Amino acid sequence: MDEDQWYDEAAGPLVRPYAITRGRIPGSDLALDLATQVMAIPSAQASVQEPFGLTPEHLAILQLCKRPFSVAELGVYVKIPIAVVKVLCGDLIERGEVIVRSPSQPEHAPDYELLQAVLDGLHKL
Repeated sequence: MDEDQWYDEAAGPLVRPYAITRGRIPGSDLALDLATQVMAIPSAQASVQEPFGLTPEHLAILQLCKRPFSVAELGVYVKIPIAVVKVLCGDLIERGEVIVRSPSQPEHAPDYELLQAVLDGLHKL
């Protein structure tokens, strides 16, 4: 199916999000946030050639993820809502097609006194 048939700039997606995900919503067991990086593993290219059980949106994600893309970027490029991207990425994770990496978090929060000193200094400017 031609990509123009899936999306109309004026009308939006011609296939409703619940149809793409078959009514599923992002699971709470899979913590994907907007900055989570998604990358296809090298063997995933075989799935693009033989897409058994994959939707056009799954395939689009696999094609893009030859290099790391954030969940937010995937939503923009594939033109689907973030919740749908999360469900589809969950499918691809279960199939072993992609790996994900959450952005690094600092081990501890910044010192409150230091932040207060910076804020006080800014107020004095």
